[in-house]
Amino acid sequence: MSRAWEKIGQIYCPTANGRHPKLISHAANPLPVLLKDDIYRIYYSGRDSEQRSSVGAVDVDIVQHKIVREYYAPFFEHGPEGSFFEHGVSIGNCYNVNGQRYMLFMGWKCPNDEHWYGQIGRIMVNQDFTLSLESDQPFIELDDEDSVSLSYPFVQKVGNNGYYIWYGSTLTWDAGNGEMLHVIKFSSSSNGQTWNKKGVAIPYEIGNAQAFSRPTVIGDLKNGFEMWFSYRGGNGGSYRIGYARSVDGKNWELALDETGIDVSSTGWDSEMIEYPFVFEHKGKRYMLYNGNGYGLTGFGLAIQE
Repeated sequence: MSRAWEKIGQIYCPTANGRHPKLISHAANPLPVLLKDDIYRIYYSGRDSEQRSSVGAVDVDIVQHKIVREYYAPFFEHGPEGSFFEHGVSIGNCYNVNGQRYMLFMGWKCPNDEHWYGQIGRIMVNQDFTLSLESDQPFIELDDEDSVSLSYPFVQKVGNNGYYIWYGSTLTWDAGNGEMLHVIKFSSSSNGQTWNKKGVAIPYEIGNAQAFSRPTVIGDLKNGFEMWFSYRGGNGGSYRIGYARSVDGKNWELALDETGIDVSSTGWDSEMIEYPFVFEHKGKRYMLYNGNGYGLTGFGLAIQE
């Protein structure tokens, strides 16, 4: 049984004054990376005037729940015209392979007169916490298994069994109720580079939970796995945060009634909550998440004792 989350409140919201032109609004997909002590650099996806997202960051004392430094310039910008991420970068999570830390992202492409779609790219996180693109080609691209659109990857090293990845894949843009069917799939890898795709991991329910995004996972093969994610059910409903659990990380049970967090009655996260990232620090479990406007109102923090 998942435990309830205590909301600490809105931690950061970008303001228009003095903003870099690539980061004038939004702080979506918050991704924490420990710098030292209680200080995390929280990378996020901010937007320019054309709604193209790039990666910004703030440093946060996670115990004191306060910003200690805000960075003016983006750490990583969306790609040039023609690239697979020319219209935006939505970050997933970080993982290490042979001493190198990587950050995965969804690269957005919006062709003229066609539906937008995503593919997955990979950024190198340098020793000084700056970011560098690994390749101008997708790390995980569309193929016969995932032919429509890819999104929000989460990778985890699992014991001596290599790496697991959970990621979003669109099966259809309209499942018959005006909402896309975008599921979370599972793949494994022995080296963190090449992936053996296994198909749909999280059960979906048309009309209830059929548009998933941004999985975040905690657990291991000894104690089992827990996952939080965004989801919508169609009929014009907005995002909520959902929960699932698994013994092996491959086969999951949907347990939406055990999520333990929902929209507030008023304020910055009263219309939607989405894009969670769950992590542990000094015996406590923290969740960063977005509220109204897909990150337009910044991100907040919740704690699970």
